[in-house]
Amino acid sequence: MTSTDSRSPEKSCPFLASDFTSERLEVDPRYAQLRRTRPVSRVTMPHGGDAWLITRYDDVRAALADPRLSRAAGIGKDVPRSSPLIQQAESLLSMDPPEHTRLRRLAAKAFTVRQVEAVRPRVQAIVDGLVDRLEESGSPADLASGLAWPMGITVICETFGIPEEDRARFRSWTDEMMALTVADPAAIQAARDGLDAYLRDLIARRIAEPGDDLLSRLVTAREGADQLTEAELGIFAVDLLTAGHETTANQTGNFLFTLLSRPRLWDSLVEDPGLVPSAVEELLRYTPLATSVAPFSRIAVEDFEFGGEVIRAGDAVVAQNDSANRDESVFERPEEIDLTRAPNPHLAFGHGAHHCPAAPLARLELNIAIGTLVRRLPGLRLAVPVDEVVWQSNRVMRGVKELPVKW
Repeated sequence: MTSTDSRSPEKSCPFLASDFTSERLEVDPRYAQLRRTRPVSRVTMPHGGDAWLITRYDDVRAALADPRLSRAAGIGKDVPRSSPLIQQAESLLSMDPPEHTRLRRLAAKAFTVRQVEAVRPRVQAIVDGLVDRLEESGSPADLASGLAWPMGITVICETFGIPEEDRARFRSWTDEMMALTVADPAAIQAARDGLDAYLRDLIARRIAEPGDDLLSRLVTAREGADQLTEAELGIFAVDLLTAGHETTANQTGNFLFTLLSRPRLWDSLVEDPGLVPSAVEELLRYTPLATSVAPFSRIAVEDFEFGGEVIRAGDAVVAQNDSANRDESVFERPEEIDLTRAPNPHLAFGHGAHHCPAAPLARLELNIAIGTLVRRLPGLRLAVPVDEVVWQSNRVMRGVKELPVKW
């Protein structure tokens, strides 16, 4: 056990957020140093104060499943976090079991492997249509605006039954909500309120006249044993909608950048398309998505020892999944991309009760997007030098703003 001096924060986290260079797909080398020297250390978060930062794979995995670390304890409080938003009640992201288990069960039903496989033909048709338009427009083209974002938005909006004419507004709201900092923090909350209001109206329409979409199925579930309240349903829908397209759209662009900035990797997939599934898993491990750490921390509900440190009741704890995914004690040559890596127990989708319920859909979209491009545009290359690719800035998630390519 270390001395109480360890409770004095030594650094700010995220380490690169001040100049937003962390939007590029790098994991700060200080995480590797912390894994070796102080795997549980005190840091100052951008909002709310100090927290314990956990960096080793085994510790991160344990923390994500530890019932002594509560999401619900942070609801409505200015707790240490990376997002300007205050954590909301009734959100799947903010609940602990057993309340969380009820909503999680509904989410799991919506994204089972069988349910996701049923939409495979539609996802393939969406991607084929987007690639058709790329080919018609000709080289060069932008894969961010031409494939990654329209695929992500179309798939999740069709899943939820959001009309095509409303999707631009939906993208605008979620774009505002993903900001790390703003001149007026109320702008982020206003975007959340706008999306909430829109979904409340859509939910009312589905209650009156259910359809064949996910939102209708969730509305119907309100009448069963799980008894979703209308407030829970609205927040649940916001969480799934936002996560369901922002994560996949950003990672589609990020994965393609990673492959095309290393042409030998792209060419290996062209030579052997059967590698695409294992390549997706390796890119999930290797490619950081969050600009820093999870937007919301977990709060200790009792005193306990963890990783040689004493965590006090009320302390905030944040787990660095990206650091865990580069842990040399678990992954051989973790700084290298090995498209054949197996096994690959990465934590890209989290672990424990809050493991991403939509992971099967994300995997499907990523596999189809990359597999289709490998098959249809095998000569794909970046159309600009690597250091001229434009990245989004001031975002909760990393992602390319533009990805110019040629073929």
